[in-house]
Amino acid sequence: MRTFDSLYRTTVGFDRLFDMLDSGTRTDWPPYNIEKVGENDYRIAMAIAGFSPDEVELTQHGPELVVVGQKADDQSGRQLLHQGIAYRSFRQTFRLADHMKIRGATLENGLLAIDIVREIPEELKPRRISIGTGDTKVSKQISQDTERARKAA
Repeated sequence: MRTFDSLYRTTVGFDRLFDMLDSGTRTDWPPYNIEKVGENDYRIAMAIAGFSPDEVELTQHGPELVVVGQKADDQSGRQLLHQGIAYRSFRQTFRLADHMKIRGATLENGLLAIDIVREIPEELKPRRISIGTGDTKVSKQISQDTERARKAA
């Protein structure tokens, strides 16, 4: 069953995106938020209490951001009577849009914050194109090119 039926009816060319959303399976752990903090700035915040920066690895493979947490073995010899805090290893993958770059990451008070920025290359940004009149340099250049072509022939 498709959950995006109303969007399918009102969009054109986004079939692949909706198929990915329909078939995407995400684990609920660790919990995370995705927030937009500026026009081109985003942040992913993950609750990974108990993990140190050495036990977490961030990797960007093209359009995918992979966050892996590998908990080190507990060598303290303590005996837990109840373990309510999840210390299991995890792997979370986030699909990034075009031109998204990881700016940095911090781990404070059990929250991993990953800052992401959209850096659109200058040649892909919208630009205003001025419109000239028909009797400007363009028409003179065309007539000069035509005259040269006749002489060469």
